[in-house]
Amino acid sequence: MAAPVFSAAAPAVPGGNVPGGERLPAPRAATAAPRSRRANRQGTIAQRVVPPDLQPVSLRDELIDLGDAFRAYQSSEPDLALLAGLHDRKARAFTTWAEVTGDGSLRAEARRAEQAAASARLQHEQRTGQGAEGAVERVLTSPTQWEHARAVLAYVQDHAPVPGPEGRLLALMLTLRTARSGSGNVTGQDLAGWPLGDTEGVLREVVDTGWLRLPGTVADLLASSSDNPTHLIVPSLLPHDDGHGPLGFGKTTRNRLSGWGQKVVGERNLRKKKVPAAGRLLALACAAHSSADGRLGPCGRGLEVDTLTRLCAVDAAELGELVEQLNAAEWLTDVSVTDTHVTGRLCERVLGFNCPVSAG
Repeated sequence: MAAPVFSAAAPAVPGGNVPGGERLPAPRAATAAPRSRRANRQGTIAQRVVPPDLQPVSLRDELIDLGDAFRAYQSSEPDLALLAGLHDRKARAFTTWAEVTGDGSLRAEARRAEQAAASARLQHEQRTGQGAEGAVERVLTSPTQWEHARAVLAYVQDHAPVPGPEGRLLALMLTLRTARSGSGNVTGQDLAGWPLGDTEGVLREVVDTGWLRLPGTVADLLASSSDNPTHLIVPSLLPHDDGHGPLGFGKTTRNRLSGWGQKVVGERNLRKKKVPAAGRLLALACAAHSSADGRLGPCGRGLEVDTLTRLCAVDAAELGELVEQLNAAEWLTDVSVTDTHVTGRLCERVLGFNCPVSAG
């Protein structure tokens, strides 16, 4: 069986043919070509030094890259799907390394990598429900991301700069855009997709509090396009002296969370039914606080009315109407509202937005 190819690029052969039928001239003996930076690459993986003269070069580079990737993973947020992929690559690379060198210990290391990949993938499937028959393909794919989604909702609840659901939704969406560095790009089209009612008025109110800084005017932001987005700053989210902000997650997670929020807020039925800002906040809250099968609350015990009113910036009297709106939009089903709890479950069509809560 041919060894895996780790790079699509093949080195030119002196004197070999090139497109057009010409032959490359052989290099002069007196002037050897300088060695490339890649030829001098060094690295380690699994406590083994990758030989600098290992052939093929694509295998050497793959082993060095893998060593770097595993070390980077140690300081990143846990992602079992990513870890399984790294172990798959390691198994292939070590198998090829064993074939090239005849070292049986490398083949044993490849088998351990295969087992580690299978174990990580099984854990990922057990935690997310993916891979099983009828499993849900979720927008957010790991327990860590689900916890971060809930953390952002709670953070904005406690730090919203202005009262009311429109200001709360605006603060949430901007927080998702800027959570990692305290700054991010937004366009007028983005804002038009968020049900803010008086978008300009809500923006001015938030800017006036100092929570949001713009390089120009509110009108400039509303007129900005994808070709020239507005780079805005949320000072309270800027990193501290230690390099970390109040919401501690990386770029990949920030992108996933922002995409999740954008997809929920812009979901087709919510737009079609013209569900207001408070209702879309409730949709996010229900998605973020439901069990793996979509039942609201841990083990389907429901969500407390007080918790939902705080998250959505509404009072208890308004909450019942919002629940009915989500029921009509086929976001919730089997719903019941009491003085203390809202029970029910997410409709099957929106289970992909679900962030399963633990049974505790």
